[in-house]
Amino acid sequence: MSSSRNLKALAVLASLWTLSACGFTPLYGDSGTSAASVQQQMDEVSVGIIPNRTGQLLRQSLQDQLQVAGAPTQETYLLTVDYNIYAESIGIQQDTSSTRQRFTATASWSLAPIGNPKKPLAKGLASTEDALNIIDQQYFAITLETNTINKQLADEIAAQISAQVAAYFKTHPGAG
Repeated sequence: MSSSRNLKALAVLASLWTLSACGFTPLYGDSGTSAASVQQQMDEVSVGIIPNRTGQLLRQSLQDQLQVAGAPTQETYLLTVDYNIYAESIGIQQDTSSTRQRFTATASWSLAPIGNPKKPLAKGLASTEDALNIIDQQYFAITLETNTINKQLADEIAAQISAQVAAYFKTHPGAG
């Protein structure tokens, strides 16, 4: 058993060595000054208000992922997001009842300097899907599960937007 662990550890180390040999560097995190610069710029992003409860969930998730150090002490950038979730009934039965619901979340975003929101520095799109089985579920159970799905969709969209913003800051150090 321990020899299989040693082999796995050796494989992980070999893959890390291979990545470092090809010039791989993390996008942001605890690795060097460029990574620190990216994280510092991400900490300076103010997330604009996003309407509705699902928008609040997305805004909270974006703040958690972008502003690792907490609320920005210096707001340099404004992130505006247009967020929509569409629900579609699938699995239609002969009596026209639905057995499954698919949720598709889409977001378009733009990053602009605080003083000049009409001149965006970067724009992007994010999307994801999830589904819910609704066979023989009580109303409150469907409501709770829908709330969970809305949170998961917001977290995934926030992760995509955060990665895109980090990639922009990585390729444009000192932008603004």
